[in-house]
Amino acid sequence: MSNQRYSPEFKDEAVRQVIERGYSVKEVADRLGVSRHSLYKWVNGMKPPDRSAEQAQELMEAKSEVLKLRAELRRTREERDILKKAAAYFAREPE
Repeated sequence: MSNQRYSPEFKDEAVRQVIERGYSVKEVADRLGVSRHSLYKWVNGMKPPDRSAEQAQELMEAKSEVLKLRAELRRTREERDILKKAAAYFAREPE
């Protein structure tokens, strides 16, 4: 087991090859001479933080907005239909 230390720049470049360039961890680890375990650790350490709670909140807000807009649309359509009937009633010529 090696206790070799790698510079942050080296680690960043290795991770970039996996994440941005799409190379496999095995391929990059073999080419750079590092263990796959280390490279997996570096890649997982560079991933963005979990945003599932934020995304769930945004989804709930969006659903709430959709429901509110649907109700408003339904009310607006009812008002339009009432106005159409009233216009048709008043547009009739008296007998």
